Formats: sequence, C-alpha cells, structure tokens
Amino acid sequence: AAFGEWGIDEALDSLSASGKSLIVVGIDNGGEKRMSEYNPYAYDQVGKGEGKEYVEYLVETLKPFIDENYRTKRDAAHTYIAGSSMGGLISFYAILEYPKVFGAAGIFSPAFWTAPQLYDEAKKKSAAAKGKFYFYAGGSETKTMVSDMQQIIDMLRHNSSAEIKVEINQEGRHNESNWRREFPKFYEWIN
Repeated sequence: AAFGEWGIDEALDSLSASGKSLIVVGIDNGGEKRMSEYNPYAYDQVGKGEGKEYVEYLVETLKPFIDENYRTKRDAAHTYIAGSSMGGLISFYAILEYPKVFGAAGIFSPAFWTAPQLYDEAKKKSAAAKGKFYFYAGGSETKTMVSDMQQIIDMLRHNSSAEIKVEINQEGRHNESNWRREFPKFYEWIN
C-alpha cells in the first residue's frame, strides 16, 4: 500500500498453526483513482463512482478465475472480502449486494461519509443480509467515523439476521498499523 502494509502474510504465517488454510488475493487499486474506483455512487469530489463495476468484476471475472485455477471452497461460507477506508466501504457494499457470493466482510474504518446513498441502499437490502460482518474503527479517526459506522451497524442489527462483530479502539487512527493489529482478530472471528 502507498502508506504502509497490513502485514497479512506475516499474520497468516503466525495463525497457520491452527491448521486452517486460506488463499488471499490482494487486488491493486488505481492509486489516486481509488476514491471513485471503490465508490458505487458518484461523489462530488471525484465524479462518477465505479464501485458497482468493480464488484461485478470481482464476482463475474476474478472469483471464477480463482475458483477455476486453485483448490477453493467456492461457496459463500468460505468466501470473504475485506478492506480499509474506501476498501471498507466497497467490502460492505459487496457483501450487501452479493450475499450469495460473500459470506463474511472485514469492514475496517469504512469511508461511509463518501457514499451517503449507501444508507438508503443498506436499509433496502439489510433484510436479506446474512453472513458475518466485522466492523472496526478508531476513535481518533474522523469526527464521524464511529457514528457513521454505528448507524449502519444499528440498521443491520435491526433488520437482518447477520452475525455482527464490532471493535472500536478509542485511540485508533486511520492507518495501516491499526488495521494490521486488527486483522488477526477478524481472521479468527470468521473462522
């Protein structure tokens, strides 16, 4: 990542003693374009959102390629998506749009403030939401990070039967070192 890494490979090396195996597919983003690439809606500061097409690519092209070329368990119960900031936003959107494809999502410091339309979409689709939703945010991120995330969580809890885990680190900042510390908790919870 441009600002540091999560250390997923190191975390999985440490966690592999549990005997569980996992294929991780890291997807490069468009750098400066990630604000539109990971947003399913138009956003004034960056223009047209391309997130819908991005998730369609994951579901219709990338996942079938992985399933065809690697020994995978193809069902939703064994297919997860995770990301931070804009990646957290698109991960939430992906599991909401494709609950039959993604069985769990790691939603780290989601940039929900860039997609106010997502609240209406979540309200409409939360009844069909299932699987596992892991939410993380730091109290030292933006002023509304935790409250924006909590609004989505409350909607899910009220309307769906999804399993929801919430972690809030009051001192946590919007950076890779916080997400690196949080990733093993997500991994252990979904397994």
